[in-house]
Amino acid sequence: MLAGDGRRQPGSRPQKGGVMNKQDEAAQTFEPHRRRLTGLAYRMLGSLSEAEDIVQEAYLRWHAVERDRVDNPRAYLSRAVARLCLDHLKSARVRRETYVGPWLPEPIIDETALAPDTASELADDLSVALLMTLERLSPLERAAFLLHDVFEMEFDDIAKVLDRSESACRQLAARGRGHVRKTRPRYRVPQDEATRLSDAFHRALVTGDAAQFAELLAADAILYSDGGGKRAAALNPIHGRDRIVRFFEGLARAGNLPSPDAVHRVRLHGLPGLVVIDRFGAIDTIATLDIRDGRVVAIYVVRNPDKLTHISFRSFRNGGEDPQIRH
Repeated sequence: MLAGDGRRQPGSRPQKGGVMNKQDEAAQTFEPHRRRLTGLAYRMLGSLSEAEDIVQEAYLRWHAVERDRVDNPRAYLSRAVARLCLDHLKSARVRRETYVGPWLPEPIIDETALAPDTASELADDLSVALLMTLERLSPLERAAFLLHDVFEMEFDDIAKVLDRSESACRQLAARGRGHVRKTRPRYRVPQDEATRLSDAFHRALVTGDAAQFAELLAADAILYSDGGGKRAAALNPIHGRDRIVRFFEGLARAGNLPSPDAVHRVRLHGLPGLVVIDRFGAIDTIATLDIRDGRVVAIYVVRNPDKLTHISFRSFRNGGEDPQIRH
């Protein structure tokens, strides 16, 4: 079967004579692993667009492999993507050192589309806090931890990816695990609590009510704002409730708060968030709330337009708008 643009749909069999050629066979054996591979690359890089590029490169290489000699395509492709990510991080590290302001991962709405096919404790965790923790790990620590603790790869396979001994890989994974345990929330936010705080945050934002805004924040809350030097944003994290409220008040005085009809509540990274639409109907800002003990402990604001291109708005059947991943 052909897609609307004339390309053969993933996993479809050729029609002519019922014989599958090598290109079709490569696609059919690759596609069942695409979600897992994209999830691995996204966790490694913090960028969905870069992750998709990495997976596409792995797909092209898969076509050139002698596949009848590959015993386990799942493991083989996971190793290939991990190696490509490590190579990519060498150049990414240089870019991050010159990045303007705080760096945040690209927002995602449907975290299930990046879930690995494992039952690990962290399989469904794509929170911003976790991704920022991974960013602070060395590339080798990040790879060892993700491959073992999230994607359940054995250490002998990880050793082949990292070109290190098994014992060294165990140590790398342990260091990564230690960092993650220090920063990762130990509980899930109840849905009613998330809804309450999201609604209150929405009201405070569109009304400019600083007192209401302050009531939502933990005393040691942090605001991260990622404009990438392309949009106005705080150049450093803002620490503490009082400083965040003063920043909020400054935006209100300057008339920089969005109009009520431009702000929409969504879930991002599995957490409550807000999307702000500009007057042209494009996404201007995405904010995610990290909640603990009934208070907002972190606000992650992404304004860098390069990180928002993979998200679009489509209408709800009830007349509203719903942000969706653009495929």
